[in-house]
Amino acid sequence: MGTASINNGVVEALNGARIGSFHLRAAAVTGIGFFTDAYDLFIIGAALTILKGQWHLTPTQVSLLGSTALIAAFVGAFVFGRIADLFGRRKIYGVEAAIMVIGALASAFAPGIVWLILARFVLGIGIGGDYPVSAVLMSEFANQRDRGKLVGLVFSMQALGLIVGPLVGIVLLASHVSPAVAWRLMLGLGAVPAGAVIWFRRRMPESPRFSVGVEGRADEAAMELARYSHGQLAVEGEGEARPLTGGVRRLGLRALLSDRRILLTLLGTAGTWFLFDYAYYGNSISTPVILSDVAPHASLLTTLEWSLAIFAIAALPGYLLATATMDRIGHRRLQLIGFAVMAASFLAIGLVPGVASAAIPFLAVYAVSYFFSEFGPNTTTFVLSAELFPVQARTTGHGLSAGTAKVGAFIGVFVFPLLTATAGLRGTLTVTAAFAVVGLLLTLILPEPARRSLEDVSGESRIRQLAARRSGPGGPGAVVPEYVAS
Repeated sequence: MGTASINNGVVEALNGARIGSFHLRAAAVTGIGFFTDAYDLFIIGAALTILKGQWHLTPTQVSLLGSTALIAAFVGAFVFGRIADLFGRRKIYGVEAAIMVIGALASAFAPGIVWLILARFVLGIGIGGDYPVSAVLMSEFANQRDRGKLVGLVFSMQALGLIVGPLVGIVLLASHVSPAVAWRLMLGLGAVPAGAVIWFRRRMPESPRFSVGVEGRADEAAMELARYSHGQLAVEGEGEARPLTGGVRRLGLRALLSDRRILLTLLGTAGTWFLFDYAYYGNSISTPVILSDVAPHASLLTTLEWSLAIFAIAALPGYLLATATMDRIGHRRLQLIGFAVMAASFLAIGLVPGVASAAIPFLAVYAVSYFFSEFGPNTTTFVLSAELFPVQARTTGHGLSAGTAKVGAFIGVFVFPLLTATAGLRGTLTVTAAFAVVGLLLTLILPEPARRSLEDVSGESRIRQLAARRSGPGGPGAVVPEYVAS
């Protein structure tokens, strides 16, 4: 069996596989890390409700504490995403989790605001690094038919992070733990799941698509895939002794970003994710503060209970329904639906008299916006960025998209408290509706990848040919592994 046939066989086996236990193991390992990302990012909202009074924070300091991890996530997503395309996904998988452990523990022991801001920055580096590697590893292990479901399953772990954060705060406060201790425990507990997954992540094999498509290690990829799937995906001839094939030349960042198709894809993935995260993180991290504005006489425990109810009743079903249905509805189409309903919900709060000033109407409309955030762009921006770029640029593209999104999140979290203080809740959410409308329009430039192979939707063969031309005839990177786009 020739090397090219093994190249084809590995990719065909992945694309045509039924969902099996190895898919679920990969989803569990990548998903637990993503749970940690969500918990660490959103728990600061609950902690800030305590810290504002204890440390007498100004609005600017509140904004900085809430948003520092997000701007650091931009750095982490880009750096780790690029490294993973150059040297492999597995080589750095676990490093970003270790950084999260350090950042969470440093946050818990912060003696003052400067220390806490620096600790949250370190934490954000690890969180940002986890985004592209987790997403892309799952997309590259996934089959063609259920890729949205599998990558969405990883992302849906964010729902647990959203729920566990307020739940931890409720348990601590209901147990009469001192507020001075409670916020430290809230922030420090993020180190527990991050530490737990480091060992499991180091046992995952390298992405077979990366091994074949970039490094040219077809034989080794076939053997690792058969071993990890316990023989479910055995590629014929993988045990034969034959030299490993040569890899294609890795294109530099400048070459990748000068490619018109990649740039257009990046505009769509990074742009829509940026616009969504401005709205989503600004709302989510500010939810306890927003609820205290709507119902100023409610206790801290009550506002945390309301936050938990919104996340559990509206957000969690949205994640689960998106994961279950996006491959039938379409990844791009679901994003369009979500942006449209989000815009309508925010406009209802901003423009309809009485909605923003009464707890029940506000919570009802706010919950609708949350449901369609999850059953829409919060899930699909993560998934689309993991499937629309070719293997040579997949973690780079996802990292740039996720990092750009976190800049939007940083702006949202930083601006929301200041904008609410000046323009009021109604004015703030009217601006947010405009962001959702632009996100809807920008989604239209992206292709629909549902139930198409990664190799087909990303234009894999075109990039391999570009790499071969840049290597020159007979050069060390001239070997171009074959794929079959189905």
